[in-house]
Amino acid sequence: MSQTQAAPREEAPARGLTGSLGATAIVFMVVAAASPLTVVGGATPLGILIGNGVGFPSLYAVAAVVLLLFAVGLATMARHVPRPGAFFTYVGYGFGRGAGLAAAWIAMLTYTVVQLAVYGYLGYILSVTVAGVGGPSLAWWLYALAVVAIVGILGYRHIDLSSKVLGVLLVAEVAIVLVLVAAVTFSGGAEGLSAAPFLPENIVSGSPGVGLTFAIAAFIGFEATAIFRDEARDPDRTIPRATYTAVVGIGVFYTLASWAMVMAWGPNGVMDAASQDPGTLLLRTVARYLGTVGEVTINVLLITSLFACVLSFHNVITRYQHSMANAGVLPARLATVHAAHRSPHAASIVQTVTAAVLLAAFALLQLDPVLQVFTWFSGVATLSVVLLMAVASGAVIAYFLRTRKDRRLWHTLVAPALGLLGLVGIGILIVAYYPMLVGDVDAEGNPVFGTVSWILIALIVAFPVGGAVQAAWIRARRPAAYAKLTDAIAS
Repeated sequence: MSQTQAAPREEAPARGLTGSLGATAIVFMVVAAASPLTVVGGATPLGILIGNGVGFPSLYAVAAVVLLLFAVGLATMARHVPRPGAFFTYVGYGFGRGAGLAAAWIAMLTYTVVQLAVYGYLGYILSVTVAGVGGPSLAWWLYALAVVAIVGILGYRHIDLSSKVLGVLLVAEVAIVLVLVAAVTFSGGAEGLSAAPFLPENIVSGSPGVGLTFAIAAFIGFEATAIFRDEARDPDRTIPRATYTAVVGIGVFYTLASWAMVMAWGPNGVMDAASQDPGTLLLRTVARYLGTVGEVTINVLLITSLFACVLSFHNVITRYQHSMANAGVLPARLATVHAAHRSPHAASIVQTVTAAVLLAAFALLQLDPVLQVFTWFSGVATLSVVLLMAVASGAVIAYFLRTRKDRRLWHTLVAPALGLLGLVGIGILIVAYYPMLVGDVDAEGNPVFGTVSWILIALIVAFPVGGAVQAAWIRARRPAAYAKLTDAIAS
């Protein structure tokens, strides 16, 4: 039978996603994107070393409080806007279609670059690990491309499969970290247990702006719970419950884990331990408190943690593409749903190809997978998502002030406003210290905006500007398509 004859059976005529995901499954999907073990082993040592030192654990708590305030408005919006577009849709409802499309492109940038960052780190870890056990010494990007293919296969199939894979890996990651926390706690640590990380003088020491960058980056993905609305069992209850559970769970877990890291070496010794090699601080801590078996286990779970992260972001990106295609701003082909798997398979294929092409470009440019691919694009993702959440908070306030559909002041005004103020403050600190993330510093080590910093920030500006231009073009040339962008009151 020809491909033309077989094609109609490949895709379902309906464009809606379906599923029966509960709050737990959705939490697994979005928390896995935070890659718990990667954060504990990568972001935490760097936050201690080049952030605010002993006080870094407190910044996870600060970030959690701000993002919980933001989540109140996000969850309230999810009840009144029965669409899965999340930021794309919510900003459109609050500020109009043009702003919504600009937000959609910021979101696409955020999740795409953070996925690329993790692909680079995962490729590096795999290359070192395989070579270390006597395997072939291959370039990092070959391993990264192999993982892209595996993720593409899982993303093509029904999301229930991805959620089960992510659930197993996430439980294993969290379990090993909690075992480490227990070992440090029961042993009393290196200098005795204390609340030193939460003392005001330690919180504001060093470079808290850099520390906040790493802390906020650890939460990227939690806000994507609304993306899975069409695949949730009872979206009006499941999505808010999953959102609150995700942000609280992430905040408590990272605060506890990073506190244990400081206690493991002591407030007076953790900086020296991190400066020796921040990349191996977690492994050395585990070897010290859990022995060789724990160290080997952590090595394996670090790889699966990174894999879970890219798989989760792949699912988020494909659903953004699916929502944007349904709104008429991306090719209609991306809105199709697989007849058997009920997945946005066309969007999944496009995302897989995009990741492969960009990684190949990084390889040709000979970028370092950790110091450049991972660090640079993690910084882009963090600043982008803070900007996106700040705009979304403002959109929540604008929407409910205009429509009066929900008169609960805390949910529609107070919490979103407090979240907005917190996000703006965090954004200012991140920008001020941004050059330090990419190595743009003067002879004294002070941050100075150089070529790399300006290029990456220009990228963050270009995407929303491009979205606004696209919205204006669609409004002028395709008014019917413009009307589909959101059901917002005309802007």
